[in-house]
Amino acid sequence: MKVQILQEKLKEGLNIVERISSKSLTLPILNNILVSSEKNFLNLAATDLEIGINWWVLAKIEKQGKITIPSRLLSSFVGFLPNKKINLEVKNNNLICECENYKTQIKGLPAEEFPLIPKISEAESIVLESASFCKSLSQLADIAVPSTTRPEISGIYFSFQKKLLTIASTDSFRLGEKKIYLKNSLAQEYSLILPQKTVKEIINIFSEKPGEIKMFFSPNQVMFEYLMEETKHAQIQVVSRLIEGEYPNYQEIIPKKFTTQLILDRAEFLNQVKTASLFSGKINEIKIKVIPKEKKALIFSQSPDIGNYQSSISGKIEGKPIEISFNHRFLLEGISGIKSSELIFEMNGDSNPGLLKPVGDDTYLYVVMPIKTT
Repeated sequence: MKVQILQEKLKEGLNIVERISSKSLTLPILNNILVSSEKNFLNLAATDLEIGINWWVLAKIEKQGKITIPSRLLSSFVGFLPNKKINLEVKNNNLICECENYKTQIKGLPAEEFPLIPKISEAESIVLESASFCKSLSQLADIAVPSTTRPEISGIYFSFQKKLLTIASTDSFRLGEKKIYLKNSLAQEYSLILPQKTVKEIINIFSEKPGEIKMFFSPNQVMFEYLMEETKHAQIQVVSRLIEGEYPNYQEIIPKKFTTQLILDRAEFLNQVKTASLFSGKINEIKIKVIPKEKKALIFSQSPDIGNYQSSISGKIEGKPIEISFNHRFLLEGISGIKSSELIFEMNGDSNPGLLKPVGDDTYLYVVMPIKTT
């Protein structure tokens, strides 16, 4: 292989693919990136056997070839180079890399040992606006938690119905749901569970990309693809396995009615809960006392070791008085996921979950379980 490419382009690709090359003792090849040339393109690929990433760039290809190189080492070296042309050449399982006054020879492993990244072809697909899709995912990505007993809640649930995509995430203590309206209809309905790690990689890779990404379906895996501006060739492909199992019927826990409703300034409520969290005890408890007659809510927290805190927030409040406790971390994540200037907080007694949603936006909701006090 003999290739010429600009440093900034190679650095961009390495920053994308190196993230998932794993530090594996049993399979050292997974520590490497596959570097190969195809026609007029340089291709970088990495996998941890659950996620695979391909990245392509137009380059001057003088000789075809491929090799695998330790990802961290190659990325670090290229990062130190000036933004000039880099010459890459493979000789005897070594990658020779030259740029102005810099030259290195990095020992690689044969490309034949690198695991194949599955290709999804002729699958049904949908088009998603990249930035808004990633923004929606970011509202839910941190809710799921790894679970060996219930692997299905370790991921993010996707449900496709004609022109509607519903995404949900839960850890049994809280739940987030986001609805996205699609440009094109699907021929059939799909549901799948995407690993949390994949969702976070999609956010990191595509959130700043303008335009659209395409999502392809297959029975055991999905692929997200972003095309180059110069040509219709793919620039980035992320292929991921799916989590097997049936996602819980989470709709059952979404409150359908409420006895107390608050409409509050989101920024002020967020700030007061953050302040109260400084004085919460070992179980992260903060208490909210709603006084509808006075159109206000009191927020309390206390710790035997630190002290106590109290504040009040006014708003549009109706319904029954209530005193209820929440884990401040779970409550904060729900408030942070809301992007409107005002939020709606609905409750139905002190032992039932609370419901947070934006004012003027029916596409997002967040359910949080209370801390039951005796």
